[in-house]
Amino acid sequence: MLQDSVPLELDDAFMQDPHSVYARLNAEGSAHRVMMPPGVPVCGGLPVWLITGYEEVRSALADPRLSTDLNRTDRLFAQNEPDRNKRGAFSSALATHMLHSDPPDHTRLRKLVNKAFTSRAIEKLRPEIEQITGELLAALPDEDPVDLLDAFAFPLPIRVICLLLGVPLEEQENFKSWSKALVSGDSPAATAAASTAMIEYLGDLIERKRRTPTDDVLAALVSARDVDDRLTETELVSMAFLLFIGGHETTVNTLGNGTLHLMRNLDQWEALRQDRSLLPGAVEEFLRLESPLKHATFRCATEDLRIGDTAIPAGDFVLLALASANRDPERFGDPHTLDVRRPTGGHVAFGHGIHYCLGAPLARMEAQVAFGVLLDTFPAMRLAVDPEDMRWRTSTLIRGLHSLPVRLNRP
Repeated sequence: MLQDSVPLELDDAFMQDPHSVYARLNAEGSAHRVMMPPGVPVCGGLPVWLITGYEEVRSALADPRLSTDLNRTDRLFAQNEPDRNKRGAFSSALATHMLHSDPPDHTRLRKLVNKAFTSRAIEKLRPEIEQITGELLAALPDEDPVDLLDAFAFPLPIRVICLLLGVPLEEQENFKSWSKALVSGDSPAATAAASTAMIEYLGDLIERKRRTPTDDVLAALVSARDVDDRLTETELVSMAFLLFIGGHETTVNTLGNGTLHLMRNLDQWEALRQDRSLLPGAVEEFLRLESPLKHATFRCATEDLRIGDTAIPAGDFVLLALASANRDPERFGDPHTLDVRRPTGGHVAFGHGIHYCLGAPLARMEAQVAFGVLLDTFPAMRLAVDPEDMRWRTSTLIRGLHSLPVRLNRP
C-alpha cells in the first residue's frame, strides 16, 4: 500500500474476515497505513501503521524503539486529537501495567509479578482445572444445540483465573460481562461503566487480601517486595486486571477458535480422538491458525525507523498483526490449513521479547485439559450452524466468536 494513499479502515468487514485483508496487504509489503474504527474508545479514527509480515512483526515486538509506555501514548493521543486528553477510568486505573510500560519500569513490574506468578503456582492448579472442566461439561443442557462458548469456553477460564487470583466463587458472576464490555464493548459508555465497576471491585478485593492474606497470586502480589520496592495501589489494581483479561480472553478464544476449526476439519478432530499425544502440538496449531489476539498492544515510534521498506516517522503509532504473522506463507507452509501434526514453534500468538505473555503456560495447560476432556465426553460433537454464518466480535485486539452453537450428540 502506498504511503500517500487513503488509509484502509479496519471496519466490520475486516473484523469478520481479517485474513483476506492481511493476505492482500502482505503481498504488497509489510507496513501499511490504516485507520482505526471510529467507534473504538480513545483511538477511534486514528491513523496507524499496520505491520503484517512474520519477520517484521517478530522483530518489531522486540524493538526497544517501539514504546508501549502509557504516558508517551497518552501525550500522542492528545496531540492527534485534543478532546482525547482525558482517557478516563479505563486507561488511568486499569492500564498501568507491564504491557503499557518500558524498561526500567517494565523490568521492575515483571520481576515483582514473576515472584507470585510461578510455574509451581500454575501447575498446582491442574487438578482444579480438570475438575472445573468436568463439572462444566457435565452441566451442559441435554437439549441440542448448545452454545459451547457461553456454556463452557467463557466460564472455564473465568473460574480458573478467579481461582488463581483468589476471587470467591460467589463473586465471579460479573466478570464475564465486564470482560466483554472492556474488550469489545458496544460503546464507550459501556466500557467506562465496566471499568469503573471493575476498579471498585478489585480495589476492595486487594484491601481484603491486605487485611487477611490468602494463598493465591493476588495476595502474593499484595505482599510482593523487591528490596524496598513494591507495587503501588494503582499498579496492583492494574496488574490484577491484566492477569484477569490476559488469562481469560486468551483462553476463551483459543478454545472457541480451536473448536471451530476442528469442527470444520473433522479429519483433524478424529486424529486427536485417536492419538492424544497430538494435543500439545494441536493447541500450538490453534494458536497459530486463529490467534486469540489479532494484534499486539499499541506501540509508538520513539525515533525515525524502518520496518521492511517503509520509513516510520518518530511519534507514529504502530500496530503489530500477530494473526497475519502467524499465517505468513514465507514462514509457514500452507498457512491457512489446520494441521495438528504441524511441527510446533515459531508462532507469535503470545508475543515475543520482553512483553511475551506471562500467562502462556496457564493458557496452554487449560486448553490441553479442556480439549482432552471435550474429546472424551463428546466424541461425536458437530457444528449446529453453517460456519459462514458465524459472527466474530468487534475488537481491534482480540479474535473471538460471538457464539459457538454445537450439537453434542451424546454417546
